Amino acid sequence: MKLTGRNTIVTGGSQGLGRAIVEAFLRAGANVAFCARSAGDVEQALAELRPRLAAGQRLTGLSADVAKADDVEKLFAAADAFGDLHALVNNAGIYGPIGPSDEIDFEKWKHAFEVNIFGAMLCARAAMRRMKPRNYGKLISISGGGAAPIPNCTAYATTKFGIMRLTEALAEELRPFHIDANSVAPGPLNTRLIRDVLAAGPDKAGADFYAKNVKWSEGAAAPLELGANLAVYLASAASDGITGKLIAAQWDPWEKFQEHQADLAGDLYTFRRIVPKDRGQTWGDK
Repeated sequence: MKLTGRNTIVTGGSQGLGRAIVEAFLRAGANVAFCARSAGDVEQALAELRPRLAAGQRLTGLSADVAKADDVEKLFAAADAFGDLHALVNNAGIYGPIGPSDEIDFEKWKHAFEVNIFGAMLCARAAMRRMKPRNYGKLISISGGGAAPIPNCTAYATTKFGIMRLTEALAEELRPFHIDANSVAPGPLNTRLIRDVLAAGPDKAGADFYAKNVKWSEGAAAPLELGANLAVYLASAASDGITGKLIAAQWDPWEKFQEHQADLAGDLYTFRRIVPKDRGQTWGDK
């Protein structure tokens, strides 16, 4: 799974999973442009990563808020200096407010949509405009906790589920242009998001979800490298034609997906409504 010569963008790339993805892309030979909201975090990441670059390999980073259209354009303009864009990883995201939904700050709840959904769409649009004329590209979005409902984290759960449906819709829209769009479920990660839950406490986060986050913070979390390696696969030629899927870095045999291309043309690894007959029931039809 080599990315040599591929020009890529990673949002939220200065720490956590985003940083792991940037590092994995660089090891695979890609040129990488990344962003983060904190200019200090960007400069620190650049200082640590530049000495590891191979001869001729390019890396740039800048402070940008993906919820702001002007910042997104700055990011993509910086990446344009590399040449044609091959892959985008929509990784930037926030939890939003944590607590009972009738008590949280609604403006903060809306802001989670601005970052997690609107930001992802702004970046996807900018990427599509560059990829469609070339008839090739890769859109990769981190779905996080979208696969399951998370009480008291409704902004996060809703926006991440939205990312999965957005991915499926874009996959169908972009199929004629040979642009693949997929979502990554990296598993529970010991990153800033876990620290947000721990800071909120069991009363706001819910006792069960808080307890899970405590376990993840103490060593039960998934390694960052799993999600990063899956992102490399999805950005590479090895995954060409795999599109519209939600792929779990921990549990799905994605390394062997190319052996099952015919099966993957259907609705495997997608979310669909469950009706009674799906569970062996004889009722439910009109």
